[in-house]
Amino acid sequence: MDLKFSEADVTFRQEVVSFLETEYPEDIKEKQDKRIPLEKEEIVRWQKILNQKGWFAINWPTEYTNQDELSVTQKYILQEELAKANTPTTIPFGMGMCAPVIYTFGTEEQKQKFLPSILNSDVWWCQGYSEPGSGSDLASLKTKAELKGDKYIVNGTKTWTTLAQHADWIFCLVRTETTPIKQEGISFLLIDMNTPGIEVKPIITIDGSHEVNMVYFDNVEVPAENLVGEEGQGWNIAKFLLAHERSGIAGIAALKRELKRLKELSADIPLGESNLLNDTQFRNKIEETEIELTATEFTELRTLAAMSQGGSPGAESSILKIKGTELQQTISELFVEMLAYYAHPFYLENEIGSNETVGPDYAAPVMPHYLNYRKVSIYGGSNEIQRNVISKAILGL
Repeated sequence: MDLKFSEADVTFRQEVVSFLETEYPEDIKEKQDKRIPLEKEEIVRWQKILNQKGWFAINWPTEYTNQDELSVTQKYILQEELAKANTPTTIPFGMGMCAPVIYTFGTEEQKQKFLPSILNSDVWWCQGYSEPGSGSDLASLKTKAELKGDKYIVNGTKTWTTLAQHADWIFCLVRTETTPIKQEGISFLLIDMNTPGIEVKPIITIDGSHEVNMVYFDNVEVPAENLVGEEGQGWNIAKFLLAHERSGIAGIAALKRELKRLKELSADIPLGESNLLNDTQFRNKIEETEIELTATEFTELRTLAAMSQGGSPGAESSILKIKGTELQQTISELFVEMLAYYAHPFYLENEIGSNETVGPDYAAPVMPHYLNYRKVSIYGGSNEIQRNVISKAILGL
């Protein structure tokens, strides 16, 4: 693998850096740097800025974006510079998950109806996959869709639905037929969240945030034209979508930024006659993490190179999912270890209690971030399930 960037790639990197210096809104940057949660409007505003530049839906076929195609190297450079600048993570449910399903399996009418609004962030999507009792064993889902005339009548419950409180639409896996093989009889439906019979209830997680929800469907009428693909094709579509989701979960560029930040901050913490970064045990943990991160980055680059030649993410997406999420958890743990007892107070406790923070000004969000990241090895298919995928696909077990 040639790691030397071409002159054109160096020029492109400079273009990205200049763009971020002039177009990244200061109010959003300030909240990002302080780890203050963004409002929906702020996320949408940033995504629209990226799309106007042609750097939002960078993995879509150009026929649906009317924008110049970026090379694999340019995509890598863009993601790296966005992460360095600590820009908001783009919400993946519409752009990175539902849209690929629609332009791959959808009808021409569905493409024309849904893709432009996703591209311009005019419609917010959420993902209706997991159910109570059906998480990693997703094929056991029970939400039922019965076809009556030209409509499906949907009844059931979805859980852990991320940011459903903001969503205009939800893409759902539903059971349209009961079959002996549970992977069969599942279909993929697009549902307007404003439809009567849909109720969203918040789930407050251990870090105190409202990120996920329960979504209830009570005799919800969905036009039959909102079926993507054919009835019973949902499981194949779900596997296609999850492969794309898992390959993007690793977040290598953001991990590099966080590890760099960890080094800088620990170098400023006194320890004896030196600093925490020079402590043998702590530095060994950082170096071990950096080695694993570099190896994972090369795996991601190989996967991107294969995709640029027309391939699709296979078992590599499971490898990236496992290693990326493990590294996310490891780095969040190292931040807590670095701060010791200063990591204990919650962000909201500091906000409510007084205007003064306990310890360094960056300490307050560290523990909530650590607690929130316990989830990353579970969503997108738990890491235990991913190891089974790898054992079958690569080892033939």
